[in-house]
Amino acid sequence: MTLARLALTDFRCYGRAVMAVDPRPVVLTGPNGAGKTNLLEAISFLAPGRGLRQASLGAIDRRPPQANGAPQQTTESGTDAAAACAWAVAARLTGPDGATEIGTGRDPATETGRERRLVKIDGAFVRGQAPLAERLGVVWLTPQMDRLFLEGASARRRFLDRLVYGLDPDHASRVAAYDHALRERARLLRAGASHDGAWLAALEEQIAARGVAIAAARRDFAARLDHAVTDGVGPFPKAGLRVDGTVESWLDEMPALAAEDRFRARLADSRARDAEMGGAALGPHRSDLAVTHLAKGMPAGDCSTGEQKALLISIVLAVARLQTAARGAAPVLLLDEVAAHLDVVRRAALFEEMLALGAQAWLTGTEEDLFHPLGDRAQFFRVRDAVITQR
Repeated sequence: MTLARLALTDFRCYGRAVMAVDPRPVVLTGPNGAGKTNLLEAISFLAPGRGLRQASLGAIDRRPPQANGAPQQTTESGTDAAAACAWAVAARLTGPDGATEIGTGRDPATETGRERRLVKIDGAFVRGQAPLAERLGVVWLTPQMDRLFLEGASARRRFLDRLVYGLDPDHASRVAAYDHALRERARLLRAGASHDGAWLAALEEQIAARGVAIAAARRDFAARLDHAVTDGVGPFPKAGLRVDGTVESWLDEMPALAAEDRFRARLADSRARDAEMGGAALGPHRSDLAVTHLAKGMPAGDCSTGEQKALLISIVLAVARLQTAARGAAPVLLLDEVAAHLDVVRRAALFEEMLALGAQAWLTGTEEDLFHPLGDRAQFFRVRDAVITQR
């Protein structure tokens, strides 16, 4: 599936914008601050999760200027109920089986300070975000991810989970349910409800079942991705990947049901300690994605900035190959300011890999000349002050 039409309403700097595109790569050029990344962020919301900027839903709302021309202020929650307009993104997808209409946006009916995201498929509201992943694969790479291997494990877990969504749409629902159960357990423990054994046991049953399922999905995907990256071609480095975590290590030793039993018992035994620390000390929410530069035998975090960028591109391309093989169609690739940081050889290799996959890649940059090798094999748009024109 590829995008044929993209429509934004009250999204960041866009009051209303509509783009008609074909399956070729889409190149967006223009000065910094023109609205290029906002378009990529809008597309990223056509997948489960919080988008490529990890923003709160209310922070995305467009805020019309006040009477004096100054922009409206954003509250701590990201929502100025008196001025903000609830954003929406809609797209028409086309593929071998025809067209599909999908859309998502912030629910304007929720109370101030609360956020809820709505999802529509072919004009009907659906429950949860997993149906988005069933229709479209989306993978992105942004400048903010350049520090992925240097930051804490939580960023790498989010990165890995987004990749898993592309092959296992139900993973998004499992992660959401697991996080909710963790929060409920922590709330009860903080309130001194450790005596309420039946309710805590019910939550720990959910945490154990979903936690093992999450760990298994991450572990299996990382193994497949490790193989795909190792088989990569071109000038991008090969990477080794694995998931490091206690629950994942149990799955190396025992069946999933036995791992659930052990996880549940550990949760019950650690209630007092978890109450003091404010959260569960054990579980896949503590796991990490470990990446190694195979040619150097070096952890990605110890590599140079350029090598880390090249490793990320290698991983993203491997994910695209995996999704193409599994789903019969390449994912949409969102590549924000990627070409500018590559030498001529690697830039050409990236373009050729995109085209060979048949991926509809959306690329941004300030200089159109960087994308000249694509020629008529791509479609070019200029973005200036939130105005989009096709070249």
